[in-house]
Amino acid sequence: MAAQKLRSRLCRLSIFLLSVPAVISTSTIDNGKLLSVNGISYYSGGNSVSSLITSVDFNSTQFDDIVPITVIRTDETLLTKSSLSEIIANYSATDDVFQAGFLETVFLLYDGHGRGQIDPTAKQTFKDLGSSLLMASPAYRPEAHITPAKIRHDLPKGPYFYSPKTGELYQAFRLYADHQLAFTEAALSDGAGGFKPLPAAVSGAMTKSVAVPSRLYYTPSSQKPLAGLRVGIKDIFDLKGLRTSGGNRAYYDLYPPRNTTGPALQRLIDAGAVVIGKMGTVQFANGDNPTADWVDFHCPFNPRGDGYQAPGGSSSGPGAGMASYDWLDIAIGSDTGGSMRSPGGMQGLFANRPSTGAVNLDNVIPLCHALDTAGVFARNAATWSKVMHAWYENFTDYTEYPKKLFYQNSSFPAVNTTAGALIEEFVGKVEKFLGAKREFVNISSQWEETQPSGTAAISKFLNTTYASLVSVDQYRSLSLPFYEDYAAKHEGRRPFVNPGPLARWAWGQENGGDAAYDEALKNKTVFKDWWETKGFGKADDTTCSEGIYIYPYSRGETQYRNAYFSAPSAPPMGFSDGRIAVLAGAPDLVVPVGEIPYNSTISLKTEYMPVTMSFVAARGCDLMLVNLIEDMEQAGILKPVSTGSRMYPE
Repeated sequence: MAAQKLRSRLCRLSIFLLSVPAVISTSTIDNGKLLSVNGISYYSGGNSVSSLITSVDFNSTQFDDIVPITVIRTDETLLTKSSLSEIIANYSATDDVFQAGFLETVFLLYDGHGRGQIDPTAKQTFKDLGSSLLMASPAYRPEAHITPAKIRHDLPKGPYFYSPKTGELYQAFRLYADHQLAFTEAALSDGAGGFKPLPAAVSGAMTKSVAVPSRLYYTPSSQKPLAGLRVGIKDIFDLKGLRTSGGNRAYYDLYPPRNTTGPALQRLIDAGAVVIGKMGTVQFANGDNPTADWVDFHCPFNPRGDGYQAPGGSSSGPGAGMASYDWLDIAIGSDTGGSMRSPGGMQGLFANRPSTGAVNLDNVIPLCHALDTAGVFARNAATWSKVMHAWYENFTDYTEYPKKLFYQNSSFPAVNTTAGALIEEFVGKVEKFLGAKREFVNISSQWEETQPSGTAAISKFLNTTYASLVSVDQYRSLSLPFYEDYAAKHEGRRPFVNPGPLARWAWGQENGGDAAYDEALKNKTVFKDWWETKGFGKADDTTCSEGIYIYPYSRGETQYRNAYFSAPSAPPMGFSDGRIAVLAGAPDLVVPVGEIPYNSTISLKTEYMPVTMSFVAARGCDLMLVNLIEDMEQAGILKPVSTGSRMYPE
């Protein structure tokens, strides 16, 4: 009986084994390699960009599987020690990816006429630099100790990684640690019009790694004026192949990687900008206090001062990254009620809210469709201007700058204060540059004298306008479908949402809902029409804008991120200088003008915080304003800012 049971079991086992395929097929994907060159971490992409064809049998040599290589392109008929040294010095000065370790292997490409020649002094220079393999294209005359090679696909100059055994060439990406927690996800091009998450990391406390390509790969042109500019993107914009988080973990996990890059970002990419990752945002682009309200994600760190001041929001990551990292050239954020300008003010950056409609905001998480805009952070006006000119569409032309500066006394600090004296000096320089004197205005009084019939005082008329617009619109367009989609997948559960957005959405529904939204939109339109006809945002055929309204955006004040706050209960109320551009759909450009000292309770040392100014003009006059600001930078009235604790380190 026992033997019969054993035979039965063996029979069943045989049947099971016969049902399993004899060979289990697997597939692997090459996600690239993490490499170190002279102690610096690099990522080498999984897809080769070209290959070298040579007769040398590298299988019998001592070369590693992957070695650093530099592609040197030159039209010098005779490559000498002097010309070679100049080329290498230029590579080192302009590119943070290239370093001496990439000269271990060299491939020379001749771009001149006829045939090139390598002088013995250049050969000795390569030897002195530690080059163990020197290859040259057929355009060079055959030389002893130089390996002839052909390149399969043309390549830009710069550092690469090379497989001697296969001949494949791979782009080199330097890995930087995001120690300020500015990024939510690092990204790489997938080579097919989309992006993929960076599959590599170096060590660091809670930090991600961000990969940047060599600047030597790119040459700006009229078709690609932004070629090679590294850009970080606020994580409310969709990028093909990546998920969008909006600062919410449940939202990131619920929705799959996007299959489309939004048109605003595609315009930047088409102009040559290189996306290197997504960056932190206050949840769903609302307004939160750091630490206190940031539950799902940790708030990025503002590097200014003692390093523990609020970064401003909601474009917190883009602002913190721009103020922290020299390897980041520009960053893209959004501004609905101040989300570009606040980080610009807190971190002393060039930051703008453009005229409403400057770029198409499809495929962007909305806060309020009627108010949302997309802006750019920069550390100097020249780069800022270049990006705006390439990015924005359909702006008004002009032939000269406005001669009026609208100045409201109540907006400015007293001139006997540190911030007031600094701002007063700056305004004086602007007056001199424009050949204009400030014109003192009072918006409340002007409204009282010319206000549309049936309206109250401006502060009362517009008190809840912004609050109703953002709270109701985002509740309808984001909250409801998000909750429904999440519940469908998670047995009726509701996803976690930070206290700030929850309080705003609840306030909107408790204070009128759709009816309040309609009333707010009508009041916004009334103000916009008034500002453009009887206020200080009138258009002008010659100067684009009749005048420029100026006001201080940040005054060097502290906002410690370790402070305790009351629970959020409502969206921002009231009317202020910062609401003008929001409700009028006009441009508001923040510029850094200086920094003032404070005694830090963190470091117990004297630290410095930024002072910034805002320039507001008529709707559509963005490029006039940024050209003016660029000209003032060239005149020395404004200065580029540095990264780190000081805008202007001594």
